[in-house]
Amino acid sequence: MRLLVRLITTLLGLAVAAAGALLAIEAVWFLLRPGTGGLVVPWQRVHFGLSSLSWQDPPVLATAAVVAVVGLLLVLVAINAGSKDLRLHDPAPEVTVTTDRRSLARLVGHQVRDQDGVAGASVTAGAKRVQVKATAQFRESGDLRGLLTETAEHAVQDLPLRTTPKVLVSVATPKERR
Repeated sequence: MRLLVRLITTLLGLAVAAAGALLAIEAVWFLLRPGTGGLVVPWQRVHFGLSSLSWQDPPVLATAAVVAVVGLLLVLVAINAGSKDLRLHDPAPEVTVTTDRRSLARLVGHQVRDQDGVAGASVTAGAKRVQVKATAQFRESGDLRGLLTETAEHAVQDLPLRTTPKVLVSVATPKERR
């Protein structure tokens, strides 16, 4: 979601910069040659076209509706793009402690990869779920899934998280070499 917000703000920033540059060019042109009209924008035709519209005309109402819907969508995207930090129990009333999802995933990943029989693991973490995808070192993994589930659950439970996320572990066997 942060990528979407960055993309939208970049595009809006470029649009505002382009409008500002156009306005500056038009102002300088008008100062150098008053009464000749605009250099890029035909201001007299634009003024004539807009002066013939009223607030009740369908194009004006449709434009207002589109702008309102786009504005509402931008507000919803901005609300959902907030920080996704995980709250921990506060050690004192005036202290707030948080961690991010990447740190939690890194902590669980290190502990999972330290177990015997694990060739590699990728971990994604969120407020509700920690998902571990491990690759076994050998074809016969035995009870590796149970061991990794227990390890990941202990890693998550050792943290003073306000809500404990659910731990999901999957173990894949190594691929055959040809």
